[in-house]
Amino acid sequence: MSHSERLHAVDAAFLAGESEGVHMQVGAALILDGGPLVTPGGGIDGARVRSAIAASLHEVPRFRQRLGRVPLEGHPIWVDDATFDLDYHVRHVSVARPGDERALKRMAGWLLSQPLDRRRPLWELWVVEGLEGGRFALIPKIHHAMLDGLGGVGVLLTMLRGDAAAADREPRPWRARPAPGAAELIAGALLARARAALDLVAAAGRAVASPLRALEDAWTGAAGAAESLSDALRQAPPTALNPEHVGPHRRFDWLHIEMARIDAVKKRTGTKLNDVALAVAAGGLRRFLQGRGERHLPSGLRALVPVSLRREGEGPEAGNRVALVIADLPLQRMRATPRLEQVSDEMRRIKAGPRVRGTELIEEISEAIAPGLVAQAIWLAARRRAFNLVVTNVPGPRRPLYLLGARLREAYPVVPLFERQALGIALLSYDGSLHFGLNADRDVFPDLHDLTVCLAAEFDELCRQSAQGEPRAQRLRTDT
Repeated sequence: MSHSERLHAVDAAFLAGESEGVHMQVGAALILDGGPLVTPGGGIDGARVRSAIAASLHEVPRFRQRLGRVPLEGHPIWVDDATFDLDYHVRHVSVARPGDERALKRMAGWLLSQPLDRRRPLWELWVVEGLEGGRFALIPKIHHAMLDGLGGVGVLLTMLRGDAAAADREPRPWRARPAPGAAELIAGALLARARAALDLVAAAGRAVASPLRALEDAWTGAAGAAESLSDALRQAPPTALNPEHVGPHRRFDWLHIEMARIDAVKKRTGTKLNDVALAVAAGGLRRFLQGRGERHLPSGLRALVPVSLRREGEGPEAGNRVALVIADLPLQRMRATPRLEQVSDEMRRIKAGPRVRGTELIEEISEAIAPGLVAQAIWLAARRRAFNLVVTNVPGPRRPLYLLGARLREAYPVVPLFERQALGIALLSYDGSLHFGLNADRDVFPDLHDLTVCLAAEFDELCRQSAQGEPRAQRLRTDT
């Protein structure tokens, strides 16, 4: 890795629009058995946890880098932090014993409300002891500029291991490289622009060699870019999820569903995991809003759904490799299975259409010509209320993971809130369950736990209806 590295367009965008109420921080609430980490006094051996984190840092070099700026241009870059202090980033706290889930949720909400210090590497990890049954929690908090959901899973895999008997590892020696000077930073910025421009020239060269294919690609990209920009300008319906102002304080809640039940629904309906998650979110939100007494619900919600663009072999250092697309989720009164089918059709249309490629094209042009273009587009969409909420689904490891012999039992992910968006839903599959993490504005959602109850009820209804009806594939064959 060079002395400095420019942030990708999407990474920089997550830095550009933060405010008092908008902290672009991802993370998770990870609940583990105490196991061999429990001390004779009943606490958790924080020194061993800190040592395990130290031994993993060489696998994620970004965790020892802070933000810098290119002179004149102002574009953010990553540079080594010469004063890196692991004790600052790994904190050890306790809830009042015996700590139940409510206590941990309150602690998570408070931690998520605190912004990260931009003068230091943009992450923290909190060790929370005092939970019932000798358990403890890890609450990592990482700025979204550093990584996306799959990158977060990659970081998780560097900290935790699949072997319950894995021994303590020794940290590798590390020394910060000298910070680059102004001349080097400016030269690097010009070189990065030149490389991006050369990529466009190379694409033009491929177009000469294969004009018909290039014309098709260009048309797809242009059409997709036009659709993406149109999405950013079209307002989502007004709902209680979208106040004029999002406050700085958060509530965090969760639930999990066994993957075996989800797999049964997928098999019966011919849909995918992401379809089920989005349909449950839509139906659960309808139940929740009706329970609040809202009589005039819109026919649908607009959800910002990240679609991964990661190539095989790309790790956390790749930053954010996502296309941000907007999907329409049905909110009108209907049975759970038709809602799922409608969501499945919508996601199939989006993935088969040009919008994903169009979003990628906008990012490529931004890297080469206008570094602020993606940031302006994302925050314009947020300010204009182009979407009601974010729903993101990240595939995680199917096998159990351990931290120095302590088994990870549950893993609830965190997605940040944008402007005028008081609720975000993140999902992570792990060890036989799908874990829902709900991050919300504390004042707008005093009843956030009611939403988890509604989501669970919606999934139960989907299971019941899908079990009663014939598989969708068979019904479609009959109809045709």
